[in-house]
Amino acid sequence: MTNLRFEDLNIKAPFLKALNEEGYTSPTPIQHETIPLVLKGLDVLGMAQTGTGKTAAFTLPILQKLNSSQSTEKARDPRALILAPTRELAIQINESIRKYGQYIAIKHTVIFGGVKQGPQVKSLERGMDIIVATPGRLLDLINQGFCSLDKIEFFVLDEADRMLDMGFIRDVVKIVKILPKKRQTLFFSATMPDSVIKLANTILTSPKQVKVKSTLTPVERIAQSVIVVEPKDKVLQLITLLKDKVFKSVIVFTKTKHKANRISQKLTAVGIDSEAIHSNKSQAARQKALNGFKDGTIKILIATDIAARGIDVEAVSHIINFDMPSTPEDYVHRIGRTARAGASGIAVSFCEPSERLKLFRIEKLIDLKLEVVQSNLLNPDNLIGYNEEVSSSSQNKKRDYNQFENTKYNSKKMATTKGKSGLKRNAKKTKLLQNKKKENKS
Repeated sequence: MTNLRFEDLNIKAPFLKALNEEGYTSPTPIQHETIPLVLKGLDVLGMAQTGTGKTAAFTLPILQKLNSSQSTEKARDPRALILAPTRELAIQINESIRKYGQYIAIKHTVIFGGVKQGPQVKSLERGMDIIVATPGRLLDLINQGFCSLDKIEFFVLDEADRMLDMGFIRDVVKIVKILPKKRQTLFFSATMPDSVIKLANTILTSPKQVKVKSTLTPVERIAQSVIVVEPKDKVLQLITLLKDKVFKSVIVFTKTKHKANRISQKLTAVGIDSEAIHSNKSQAARQKALNGFKDGTIKILIATDIAARGIDVEAVSHIINFDMPSTPEDYVHRIGRTARAGASGIAVSFCEPSERLKLFRIEKLIDLKLEVVQSNLLNPDNLIGYNEEVSSSSQNKKRDYNQFENTKYNSKKMATTKGKSGLKRNAKKTKLLQNKKKENKS
């Protein structure tokens, strides 16, 4: 296995050339086991952590099979569909297809929500061989008649566990019902709870199981530790860590979008550059942050779980769980962002005293006792900018807008009140005149 090369897996010359240019000569375990099965036309149920080379395990054989019977028509229906739970992951898979398929005449596109659909519709009208998509936008385009799945021969469902966690199960089921029954299906998941197994049983036909690494065990190359810290001290604890130069490329995980913004602002206030990435950000802003993180211009990324899906950066040195993950499975996904492509990594989790049960469940799932590190905090009085109050520009704008609306409302109210008073005075005058006339007549 150690001396195995891609040539031994019956990978053809155009793809070997592309792999060589990317610096890949030997397949990873998931690639070694999956590629031959896909080339034979078998359904696959793959259980592998992130960072194991899973994307190449399904894109390479699909590209090779599509290329062996390539359509010569310009306008053509797609023959391969790859579903991913997030925009970032879909973009990453599409980029992998571009790299591995650069020496063959293959047409592919990526479809996701959060952007205008016009360019995506135009790409579909030009005819595509492969579609990489998130479920929601794909269904929208299908319902509008812009996309047909009648010719699909290969269907890939990637990160199925995350797909279920994000509530896409109904959309996935709807899409599967549209697909031709005669197809090859590849199903991948980092964890395999009962709900995922149930879904797999409904869409796979006599699948071959590929289990490279127990999905319940994080990558062994990751040094994992936990710091028990009070909620009020978590920001200071984060700053204390990030002031150490050993933290070169860091992803910090938070529960909420609002908290991601606040943490990024606090770090900026003390002279630590960072970017927040979450679903409220525009696609352009998210992609810009990701590109900056990949090329090293951005060292620290503050992310929510959903936004971090698809971040495939080989040089992530540290993962910091600012908030403990909601589920033990999320912990596996989070720390899988580091120690990719054979590298080592470090994962540090902030655990509040009230969250010890979450820590216990994680340790039970991964079958490992995490090292508890003592909390050492910098003196906040020595941190320039730490005690400054941070507020987002959007909040200021909202406050200014509300003040304007209140002023506007009060002005209208005053005008209306004045108008009513005037009417009352006029009514009184009229009544007095009428009474005088009656008195004069009498």
